[in-house]
Amino acid sequence: MQFVLSRAEYNIEGDGVRDCFSEVRDAVAAVRTGHSIAGALPFDLADPAALIEPEHLIRRQGPWRPRNELPELPPVHLGEQLPSASEHVERVRALVESLRAGEARKVVLARALTLYAATPVPPLAILASLVGNDPTGNGYAVDLTAAGAAYAGKYLVGSSPELLVRRRGTTVECHPFAGTAARSSDPAADAVIAEQLAASAKDQAEHRFVVDEIRAALEPFCTSLHVPETPRLSSTPQLWHLSSPITGVLRDPATTALDLALALHPTPAVAGVPRDAAMAAISRIEGPRGFYAGAVGWTDSSAEGSYGDGEWMVAIRGLELAADGLSAVATAGGGIVEASDPDAELAETTAKFRTVLSAFGLG
Repeated sequence: MQFVLSRAEYNIEGDGVRDCFSEVRDAVAAVRTGHSIAGALPFDLADPAALIEPEHLIRRQGPWRPRNELPELPPVHLGEQLPSASEHVERVRALVESLRAGEARKVVLARALTLYAATPVPPLAILASLVGNDPTGNGYAVDLTAAGAAYAGKYLVGSSPELLVRRRGTTVECHPFAGTAARSSDPAADAVIAEQLAASAKDQAEHRFVVDEIRAALEPFCTSLHVPETPRLSSTPQLWHLSSPITGVLRDPATTALDLALALHPTPAVAGVPRDAAMAAISRIEGPRGFYAGAVGWTDSSAEGSYGDGEWMVAIRGLELAADGLSAVATAGGGIVEASDPDAELAETTAKFRTVLSAFGLG
């Protein structure tokens, strides 16, 4: 299976490969000439994409479930932190100072964990565990081979709650997440955490950056947009988030889901504000991100000759699995603004790693 995307209401699989596209412009042209596309966009669109025209793009109701028995996941252990926890704190501290000096208004800074297994880890077994652990059935798995020799045999697997964009006919939907707090197993404490997040001026401001940028990006494509005045609380088993469901009506029905994804990506939820300054800071501090914080999704054609429906989710809460299946790199980030506390930002990334680690039974 080269591609899987899972949501609460449906799942879609891309099986077999008719064509590969490492250049986004080639995939855009293919969609416009009646071909379905599925796969992954990199964080930096100047890097190679991993997009295919699948032989079969199959949609089913409900979250994804394996149709054949999968092997159990082998035990894994944690390896290197990239960078170390202390270095990440220092990076955040230095970035806060540069933000106060005017470099940008918000920059999303990430760090990574390496996982090692004694026997190969099957990518679809990770997906099955992640989807099974998520009450809303979120998940994705993409064979990255289409991105070129450096990615041959690698997989991107995760469980993202964040909708970049969905197009159904002329209806456009986005659901950005920004502003995060780790959940507690104690219901009373968990309720307090949610209340504190909703009342946090720092998190509300960070979220507003995201919503305002998405509004600006969508307005040229839409005749109308509905953007909530205030965010709502959304949750995963591990985290509370501030989120805003945004809907609109397309101005031109020829605008595809892939077109919209490219106009929106990367949002301030994974890059920052202003986009160019944030991307430059991420490149300087982290280096290349590859497919972390990119986008995973599909855009279709139909027998009736129409085209362009589809969905793209933000590629977070995941890992990149090595071709031999013996190691993987999980990445997590957080939005840094002038009011950020470096130790709290470290704790936020630690909480975000729990989604992937839970697939392997790790806390």
